[in-house]
Amino acid sequence: MSPTNEELKLIFDEPVQKKKAPKHIADFSLEDRKNFAKELGFQPFRAAQVATHYFSHLNNDPSTWSDIPADQREAIADALTPKLMELVTTRTTDGGMTRKDLWKLHDGTLVESVLMCYTDRVTVCISSQAGCGMNCPFCATGQGGLKRNLTAAEITDQIVAAARACANGELPGGPTRLSNIVFMGMGEPLANYNAVIRTLHNIVDANPDGLGISARSVTVSTVGLVNGVEKLMEEGINCTLAISLHTPDDELRNTLVPINNRFNVREILAAADAYEKKTGRRYSIEYALIRDINDQAWRADLLGRMLKNRAAHVNLIPLNPTPGSKWTASRREDEAEFVRVLESYGVPVTVRDTRGREIDGACGQLAASESAK
Repeated sequence: MSPTNEELKLIFDEPVQKKKAPKHIADFSLEDRKNFAKELGFQPFRAAQVATHYFSHLNNDPSTWSDIPADQREAIADALTPKLMELVTTRTTDGGMTRKDLWKLHDGTLVESVLMCYTDRVTVCISSQAGCGMNCPFCATGQGGLKRNLTAAEITDQIVAAARACANGELPGGPTRLSNIVFMGMGEPLANYNAVIRTLHNIVDANPDGLGISARSVTVSTVGLVNGVEKLMEEGINCTLAISLHTPDDELRNTLVPINNRFNVREILAAADAYEKKTGRRYSIEYALIRDINDQAWRADLLGRMLKNRAAHVNLIPLNPTPGSKWTASRREDEAEFVRVLESYGVPVTVRDTRGREIDGACGQLAASESAK
């Protein structure tokens, strides 16, 4: 099924939420934060103080904000950093090295984030929308449809919460630092463009105005919104781009990723090439291997021929099947043959570590199961 006109309008931030989220300093640029504080009746420099506590210290306890008069702390905190989300449940696996959090937003909407600890990095996978309007049939989020866009602060707060969990020693091994961020949770990031761009600035801006995380450690995924990719490469942020391709042929991709009816494989790869040329950042091709659907050797051959002279890296993802779905992961021998064929063309390829299957780890699964209750 192709995306509807209403869903396609989301590329340019068509508002879909009825009850607006409260404004937060993370919704604003540095200068606008001062104006935000002033409009609320506070001295403009209070915004910088609060930003330091929020981004640099990851501190959400205003009673400890000693640089602000004690009788003003709660009021300033409530106004500039209102509570945006509440933890509903946390599930862990891999000895605590993988943690999935389900959050309830101000209007009851549910979104997910996943924190993954590796030997050399700690990565958080965040949501940019509640649900998704891209309609990919093998994705739990896509099956649920789009609820609404998230605000920049709602996206940023997932990252800050993950960074706080790392700093507080909530992961095995004691206190650590959040190092990587991937926009691969619920939603299509480039369909919520303005909020995602504000979030990217919140990530890469130096302390105390942002989290001070390198753009090289940030990945933004897209199912292939070509005009969104073209806008992103002009922002000067130079994060890594990931294209959720899932098959190299338009005939199958029209059904697996319906936006392909608007932007086909050739157009998507051309946009990714332009992004790489502009930013100097190699892009990745995300490919969920689905048994007997897109895992044939001839498709690996076609993909290899397409990518052999491109600055691309393929991430093969063994599908994490959703309950009741007809879609399931490829056989190990088919996965191995797919890798062999790609490597024969000199295409860099990695089979992604399969984490979180026992904690509803696939995007949208936990929110769907909680909603069903």
